[in-house]
Amino acid sequence: MREYRSHLRFRLFTTVAVIMLLAIASNALTAQMGGAPAAGPLPSPDATANVSVAGGSINIKYNSPQMRGRKIMGELVPYGKVWRTGANPATSIITTVPLKFGTLLVPAGTHTLYTLPSADTWQLIINNQTGQWGLTYDQSKDLGRTPMMAKPMAAPQEGMSLSFENTTAKSTELHMRWETTDRYIVITAP
Repeated sequence: MREYRSHLRFRLFTTVAVIMLLAIASNALTAQMGGAPAAGPLPSPDATANVSVAGGSINIKYNSPQMRGRKIMGELVPYGKVWRTGANPATSIITTVPLKFGTLLVPAGTHTLYTLPSADTWQLIINNQTGQWGLTYDQSKDLGRTPMMAKPMAAPQEGMSLSFENTTAKSTELHMRWETTDRYIVITAP
């Protein structure tokens, strides 16, 4: 009887070990294929940006990637390709009132932010697909695109950030900063 119990414990232990190894391998493979990992901490921390403007609010939820010694603009964030504007899950934006993002009228609701960077100009993309992993982009779901403006930065910034600045009752600026890049768009009441 004692041998039988030892044998059962050994089988239970090996079964649990195999399941754990399969879960670890599955997460690694999923991440390599551009999908969302099943569990565990993400390498880029959660971040938010919030503002009250034009009688409503804007809430952005994103993950903030870090430079970690890498060249960012033109390499990690390639020029001429749509970028998820953050890391991990797609960057979401919720507006409680309709607003103009540059030249683009954005209705109240939940949307996803992307950008199309180049060495000289950037476009902000508002997309109506929501809840996807950041590498999933469907251009047919674009609400629209609008040009972004640039400001010089005095020093490099390690972590990517989204922030609202120069806010008044009827307008604000949404800034995207990382490395030595500061791109922004003016948001106003329609």
